[in-house]
Amino acid sequence: MANNKVNAPLTPAVLHILLVLSIKERHGYGIMKQVEADSQGKVNMGPGTLYGSLGRMMKAGLIRESDKKIDPDMDDERRVYYKITGLGEKALAAELERYREVVAVAEHERLSPNTYAYGI
Repeated sequence: MANNKVNAPLTPAVLHILLVLSIKERHGYGIMKQVEADSQGKVNMGPGTLYGSLGRMMKAGLIRESDKKIDPDMDDERRVYYKITGLGEKALAAELERYREVVAVAEHERLSPNTYAYGI
């Protein structure tokens, strides 16, 4: 069963959250801001999407609450920090490999971004 979680395609929100948490532990607001920064503003995750995704990810074993509690920049001990698990790292690696394979096919077929837009 755990293997299915690793090999199942990830939603865009889960992918972005795992990418952020693969670098360092963060609290919810920090995750939202980092996703926005990493995507250069193209992905703007609201609280509902973020916390719904975090809950499902914890249940699936992709992330867990961290022991870290205080961000010096935010200075609020109530913030919950999240950390990627080994299973989360495997799921992220599998998803990134899927993306690499798609890009390889596109490059092999010499597809350009305009080809996708116009279906040529």
